[in-house]
Amino acid sequence: MPAWAWAGLGVAVTLLALGVAQVVALLTGASTAPLVAVGDAFVDRTPPWLKDFAVATFGTNDKAVLLGGAAVVLLGLGALAGLLARRRAGTASQVVLGLGAVAALAAATRPDAGALAVLPSVVGAIVGSVALSALASRAPGAGVPSPAGSAPAGGPSSGTVPSGTADRRRFLQVLGVVGAGGAAAVVVGRAVSARLAGGTASRAQVTLPRPADPAPALPASVEVGVDGVVPFRVPNADFYRIDTALVVPQVDAASWKLRIHGMVEREVTLTYDELVAQPLVERDVTLMCVSNEVGGDLVGNARWLGLPIKPLLEKAGATAGADMVLSSSADGWTCSTPLDVLLDGRDALLAVGMNGEPLPVEHGFPVRMVVPGLYGFVSATKWVVDLEVTRFAEAQAYWTPRGWSEKAPVKTQSRIDVPAAGADVRAGTVAVAGVAWAQHRGIDAVEVRVDDGPWQPAKLGSVPSTDTWRQWVLAWDATPGRHTLAVRATDATGTPQTGDQAPPAPDGATGWHTIQVTVT
Repeated sequence: MPAWAWAGLGVAVTLLALGVAQVVALLTGASTAPLVAVGDAFVDRTPPWLKDFAVATFGTNDKAVLLGGAAVVLLGLGALAGLLARRRAGTASQVVLGLGAVAALAAATRPDAGALAVLPSVVGAIVGSVALSALASRAPGAGVPSPAGSAPAGGPSSGTVPSGTADRRRFLQVLGVVGAGGAAAVVVGRAVSARLAGGTASRAQVTLPRPADPAPALPASVEVGVDGVVPFRVPNADFYRIDTALVVPQVDAASWKLRIHGMVEREVTLTYDELVAQPLVERDVTLMCVSNEVGGDLVGNARWLGLPIKPLLEKAGATAGADMVLSSSADGWTCSTPLDVLLDGRDALLAVGMNGEPLPVEHGFPVRMVVPGLYGFVSATKWVVDLEVTRFAEAQAYWTPRGWSEKAPVKTQSRIDVPAAGADVRAGTVAVAGVAWAQHRGIDAVEVRVDDGPWQPAKLGSVPSTDTWRQWVLAWDATPGRHTLAVRATDATGTPQTGDQAPPAPDGATGWHTIQVTVT
């Protein structure tokens, strides 16, 4: 049998192992499936520069790319195991078991790992190892007996099939069935897992209460009326999602609890029913990811419904010396938020609603944090279950040891949405428009520069508070030729946006968003 067929044998067996593991993961949780477990372990060890590259290159598709890449690598290793089985079937089976052990270790070391987290990887590896040995022993040419009538070294120890009578075509068809069955099991298993997910089912049963303190009505001029500018309030389906969870945590609202502990006078616990029974407030707040490049789209505004965090922390009573709240997600992710920010009166919320609906599962259902004025990695914990009052000197959040800042207030930024970079526009009056943000400080001015000309003031849309972004527009008298457009904003403290270029790490990108357009 040619080498490519042996490689195909390894791929088919790998798909079978993954499919079996995915089915077992229906019992132990989607995050225990080998691809996800290994992918999560990789994400946890990703250096900041690689994270920035992935987000900048693939945006919110970074997780799909990572899972796809992991699958390709695993299938490649399976192909190598198949080639090894051509001469040493026993060693190849051990390689499959070794890959399963690596996946099992990755699953067992996850922060949210349960007692059975290793089961999918272990079962999948055993099935894959047995299947590889069995199929290799029946491969055309694998069973030519030695002169003494015993099995060849490193080959099968039982029954042989003379290569001259083997039906290669039928054997390859068997491999196709095995591989296709494994792939189907992966797809169906993931689909069933998503359908049975506790958080998704729980969300469907939630009815949000009316806010005791509704958000103020949006001003009539909140939109500048230019097609192509991002809407003031981004629909849930279009809101950016950046987090470390390859599989969205599924948390049942009925079993959700929040624990507030650490450097406090008294520990506080809160159930979901207790949370939504309290007076909730509704606010428009813009969130932004620290990975957002200048001119990027990892920023969005939504109307959030939630319970203020400040009264809960006051009820717990932080003790002297505390300066940080370490919040934890249901999947073990952590972030550090300055205690004084959560107590200074801003609309820091335990949010349960987003744009009039229960939080989408991928955005943190049943409860997430929303804190105006800070980048998400130090404030916006999704699927939040724990608040530990502590000190920056004594605890570190997920991203801190990876080179990111402990404290990260949002920097003043602005973006050109219209015209698009590289666009061709007609000479005459052209609307140059976009958004600007400086959460919890507010935007007082936006200016646009054409080529090396003077900065021209743009018209600003209205806003309900300083915690949201602001649309802007400039009527530009465009003349033929190629032109460079740049934008800068000034926050409500009178501080202009810096033009100095800096990357997202460690505390947010800076620079003016600049595009080129051609006028004809």
